[in-house]
Amino acid sequence: MFELHLLAPEDRIEILGEALDALDALSTSVEDADAQTEAERALFGEPGMPPPKAGWERSRVTALFPTEEAAREAGLVLSAQDFFDGCELVGVFEVPEQDWVRLTQSQFAPVEITPEFWIVPTWHQPPAAARQVIRLDPGLAFGTGTHPTTRMCLRWIAGAGALASRRVLDYGCGSGILAIGAAKFGASDIDAVDIDQAAVESTRLNAQANQVQLRAGLPDAAAGTYDIVLANILATPLKVLAPLLCRHVAPGGSLVLAGILDRQAQELQEAYAPYLKLSVADTEDGWILMTGRA
Repeated sequence: MFELHLLAPEDRIEILGEALDALDALSTSVEDADAQTEAERALFGEPGMPPPKAGWERSRVTALFPTEEAAREAGLVLSAQDFFDGCELVGVFEVPEQDWVRLTQSQFAPVEITPEFWIVPTWHQPPAAARQVIRLDPGLAFGTGTHPTTRMCLRWIAGAGALASRRVLDYGCGSGILAIGAAKFGASDIDAVDIDQAAVESTRLNAQANQVQLRAGLPDAAAGTYDIVLANILATPLKVLAPLLCRHVAPGGSLVLAGILDRQAQELQEAYAPYLKLSVADTEDGWILMTGRA
């Protein structure tokens, strides 16, 4: 495999992407050319929403080709186009051979939730201090414990005390990690639901691997009210889901929401105000955990 590296201003990213697609690039990625410098700029967007910008003021475009000849030919074709004005051809580089399985595994080490509660991939031994362990490998569904939103939810579960008599709903379960965490701390009546069938299957497999019992299904599998409702999604869908999620919270029960940036706290509080009062229960790296009681 060979990579074609380009530098381009923001207003050329879209047309470059279309041209690279027409030139049969296997993949194209766009990164901030000023990353790791003082000129680096954050650029975030939520899934399902249009990106705020196509790229950065100075973007690094990397296109993957199956052969060196194809990569060099693509570079020559692009350089001859009028729209390439302001862009720069950096060069063509061979992609080194990698043991991709080993490389992927090296990026996922055990994750500490509390000193005694850890998320541990199957290729690692649990730390000596671990008293409670979720075994979880990266897969098709979101949720491995590495993101602050997941860690905050699991910390809340670990601090909630005995869950033996509590009914729990994990709405938007992804890998099922929150539902599995609830099971590890004693809950035995657990529903985990997601709109993605791949997430439902992932949750079932991860539950089996951790030897816990739960029910996984599509959202209509959530039935009745629950003592604890967990939803680690994003702010926009959480606002839309406010009436539905609150209907599932039993009187005196807890609603736990994550996937929220700290600047979004007020808009979430306003969206949920007709049903219950939300407050910030935890913060980490610009993300917050919000909870409320019915």
